[in-house]
Amino acid sequence: MTPSTTSAGRGSGRRSGPAGVVTGRTPWPLILPAALGMAFLLLPLAGLLIRAPWPTLAQRLAEPQVLEALRLSLVTATIATSVCLLLGVPLAWLLARVTFPGRRAVRALITVPLVLPPVVGGVALLLVLGRRGLVGQWLEATFGVTLPFTTAGVVIAEAFVAMPFLVISVEGALRAADLRLEEAAATLGASRWTIFRRVTLPLVAPGVVAGTVLCWARALGEFGATITFAGNFPGRTQTMPLAVYLALETEPEAAIVLSLLLLAVSVVILASLRDKWVSSP
Repeated sequence: MTPSTTSAGRGSGRRSGPAGVVTGRTPWPLILPAALGMAFLLLPLAGLLIRAPWPTLAQRLAEPQVLEALRLSLVTATIATSVCLLLGVPLAWLLARVTFPGRRAVRALITVPLVLPPVVGGVALLLVLGRRGLVGQWLEATFGVTLPFTTAGVVIAEAFVAMPFLVISVEGALRAADLRLEEAAATLGASRWTIFRRVTLPLVAPGVVAGTVLCWARALGEFGATITFAGNFPGRTQTMPLAVYLALETEPEAAIVLSLLLLAVSVVILASLRDKWVSSP
């Protein structure tokens, strides 16, 4: 360290900590709002833990309606995530690798479900895939397929709101990938499909995994579009969030138990993605 650097550090009253974090005097005016923000976010979660019926927790988790809602949630969220992978990864590749007119507009429209109220998404799905919808009436007349208020409708609603998470994650990974490796494979005579399978996908695998996990978690927690497009029928369309809503009106303790279960899943998801999303020095 040079004398000028030392004198500059002394003059500013600051010192560099690990990973470039600047430490020094605490800006006290920020402490109170920071503490209030922390309390605002953590107290509701603490309320769940404090008010949970711990002595009867295992018994309530083993109730048939809870297990059925959990099973349906896991199955539909997994299928919805598979649909998102099948459609979202090629879409992310298209946005990251291909230049075409209106690409920015397409990207903006794809991310609309991130900010669109889920209930509005459910209404939009009804207008398109409902029995009198733009596509739904053709599906029913041609194939006899009706999607609203079915388990397939749950999958569609979850995929609609969750796919942007996957697309954004994979597109970001594709943009950060080293194109020279793909170019080297092309010079060796590999086809585009081979390059995509053998070079591109391994390069962006961490982004695909992170996007898949986030997509699955979002699908698992979907409520608004599901209840609007698929309804709330036990054993057929009643997922965990819908079961929480129904139990809150009739049996609050059951709603707390279901909420704890979803909270546990969320914590596991964040823990698995800590290196990419919530890591700190």
